[in-house]
Amino acid sequence: MPSASDRLEKQRRLAAVRADAGGAPLVLTTHEAVSWYLDGVRTHVSLAGPPVAAVRVDDEGDTLYVAANEAERLVAEELLPADSDRLVRVPWQTPPALAATAAGDALAEPAVAAALRAARASLLPAEAERYRMLGRDTAAVLTDAAATLTPATTERAAASALASGLVARGIDPLVVLVAGRERLAHRHPLPTAGPLGPRAMLVVCGRRHGLIANATRWVGEPGADDARIIDVEAAFFDATHPGAGLDEAFDAGCAAYGAAGFDPAEWMRHHQGGPTGYAGRDPRATGAESDRIADRHAFAWNPSAPGAKVEDTVLVTAGGVEVLTVDPRWPTVTHAGRVRPAALSFA
Repeated sequence: MPSASDRLEKQRRLAAVRADAGGAPLVLTTHEAVSWYLDGVRTHVSLAGPPVAAVRVDDEGDTLYVAANEAERLVAEELLPADSDRLVRVPWQTPPALAATAAGDALAEPAVAAALRAARASLLPAEAERYRMLGRDTAAVLTDAAATLTPATTERAAASALASGLVARGIDPLVVLVAGRERLAHRHPLPTAGPLGPRAMLVVCGRRHGLIANATRWVGEPGADDARIIDVEAAFFDATHPGAGLDEAFDAGCAAYGAAGFDPAEWMRHHQGGPTGYAGRDPRATGAESDRIADRHAFAWNPSAPGAKVEDTVLVTAGGVEVLTVDPRWPTVTHAGRVRPAALSFA
């Protein structure tokens, strides 16, 4: 159940966003904004579809615009009791975002996108604890699925084990990627009927309570560049601390490719990740963003090279980097004082 006290803090944060933008009402229409503000409410039916709710935030309070055919479920199972007092049921043929915007002059999300990212960057204590539980469960799914694999297992069978494990724990499988030995050159390997072979990569992005955990694991033989890609990740982590700029952390990590012995331009061949939370990347770092890194800010850096990749979801605090997607059953190495995942041998 959402937290009334957390809602008050989020109302305070959005009041500041609105004041800085002139004081007009603000309409929240994206999955990341609506789910964050409503404390993890499931905003989808189809994973590929638009949100089934929108929120208009103004001086008089919040008004929720909800698809009429979804309203009873949300009221009964997910919303705060007080939300039903300011809930507008929207006919199924009208997008809730359109109905909320049509209610009068208001700020649209794109007009204050950077300010909204900053408002949700610092996770509240209850959010951080939900994230820890999600991270542990996501990592456990990777371990459980990997333990069933052999070199003869097909990529699709591996993906099925991953997706099934996520759903069984109440986690939406937003991304499930699998690459066997013959397809390791692909950075986003959608699974095929091919076998895993002696070395394979598993990637998942799973969402629960609106929060998204991102993680990559390797099974089978160790890779020749496993240690070097962790060197690059360490440079990203070292530069990611409260008060630093996202562009600064991005530049430091990208510069580490050459220092680690990779082509210095390797960072240009795939995205490097960035902040996460209620979006898979919030935003995807490119070096052009000047967002400030906050205390209790979730990140998932994603350094990679052909046949090498490392990725975990972490919480950045003044005390350092806390890895959330961790399972004690998975083999690890210690690098730069941090425990990082190694390749898990086939059974």
